[in-house]
Amino acid sequence: MRGGTVAVVGGSIAGCAFASAAARAGAEQVVVYERTRGRMADRGVGLCVHDDRAAELAAMGTLPAGIATHRLTRRRWVVRDAAAPAGKLFWEQPFPFHSYHWGLLWRGLREATPASVVYRQGVTVTGVAGGGAGAGGGAEVALAVAGAAERHDLVVGADGYRSVVRDAVCPESRPHYAGYVCWRGNFDARLLDDLGADAWPSDAVTTVCFPGGSCVVYRILGPDGTRVNWVLYAVPPQGGALRLDDPTSFPPGRLTAELATGLAELLAREFPPYWARLIALTPPEDTFVQPIYDLESARTTAGRILLAGDAATVVRPHNTSGAAKALQDAAVFASAWRAADSWDELLNAYQAARGAAGRELVALARRLGRAQVEQTPDWAKMGRREAESWWQGQLAGAAGIGGQAMKPDRP
Repeated sequence: MRGGTVAVVGGSIAGCAFASAAARAGAEQVVVYERTRGRMADRGVGLCVHDDRAAELAAMGTLPAGIATHRLTRRRWVVRDAAAPAGKLFWEQPFPFHSYHWGLLWRGLREATPASVVYRQGVTVTGVAGGGAGAGGGAEVALAVAGAAERHDLVVGADGYRSVVRDAVCPESRPHYAGYVCWRGNFDARLLDDLGADAWPSDAVTTVCFPGGSCVVYRILGPDGTRVNWVLYAVPPQGGALRLDDPTSFPPGRLTAELATGLAELLAREFPPYWARLIALTPPEDTFVQPIYDLESARTTAGRILLAGDAATVVRPHNTSGAAKALQDAAVFASAWRAADSWDELLNAYQAARGAAGRELVALARRLGRAQVEQTPDWAKMGRREAESWWQGQLAGAAGIGGQAMKPDRP
C-alpha cells in the first residue's frame, strides 16, 4: 500500500519512530504535531533497553545505530546492614541491558526521521474525530488554534499516558494510580568522587531494598559524559495537598516541600549510608516525582485512528520495557503497512499484533510492583536461593523483563 496522509500526535520516542515508519513505508505525507516548544533533548532521565530487544529493533530498522549507550551486565540487590556502609549484597542476577539518556535516544530517532516528514513543534492537539464506524474518509485533528482542524487518512496517537487521542478510541480507558510514586533524579557521575571508596561497579545496576519500596540506580551516558540515574519507588507522604488520582507529575524544579522532605526522611531512615549520600548528591533542579499509573486499552485502533506507546498501554516502569515497546509498536506498524492493501487491513493487523502484547506487559509490571513496593518481603532475611524463587514468582512464566521477543520481519 502506498500514498495517503498520516498525522502523528506526539513527537517524542514513539512519535519519531512512527513518523519514520510511515514515511519509509510509502505515505505521501507525514505530519508530526508536538506541543512542546523547547528542546525535547533536554530531558535527561535514563532508560534501559534489553540487549536482545535492541538487536531485533536494529535489524528491523527501528533503532538507529550510533546512539550513545552504557553497557550493563548485572543487577545487584542490597539491603541496609549496620556492619556495611554500602549495605548487604544478598543477590546478583544477570542484567543484559544497555542504558540510554532519554534526550540522546530521542535525538537519534529525530535525526533518523526522513526529511519529508513535517515536524511541527508548539502545536497542541485538543482532540481527534474519526474513530467510529463509517470513518472511511479518514480522521480529523482538532488544534488549539480557534476552529483549526486538519484531516488525514490516518491519525497515530503517540501522545503519552495523558493521551487526548485515546479518548477517540476507547474513552473508557483511564490511567489507574497504583498507590505509590517514583522519585527520579540524575547527576554528574564525577560527583561520586566525593563519596570516597566506590562500592558500585560500572556495569552494575544496584537495587536498594527497604520495607515498602526499592530504588534502582545505574549509569547513563549523557551529552557531557557519564551521569548517575536513579528511580526510587515508595508510597508518598500521607496527608497534605497531594492529589495523585488524576494523571500528573512534579517536574524538575517544581518538587513540593512535602515531597522533598519525605524523600530526605526516607533516605535517612531506610537506606545504607553510602546510597543515601549518593542520592543526596542530586541537585534539586534535577529531582522530580512521577506518580505510578498503569492502563490497559481495550482497543488500540478505531476507525482511522491508531494508538502507540504509552497512549495505548501504560506499563509500570519496573518492567524496563517502555522504550522497547514503543519502538516495537512502530516496527509492527511498518511491517503491517508493507503487507496491507488497505487501511482496514493495516489497522486490523496492528490491533491483532499489539493488543494482547500490551496487556501482558501491564500484568507483569503489576506483579513486579506488588513484589517490589506494595508487598515487599523481609529483604534482610533473603539469600540467593530465596531471591531467585521470589523473582520467578513475579515472572509467573514470563521469559523475563525488558519486553517480549519479536520475530524478524519477513516479506
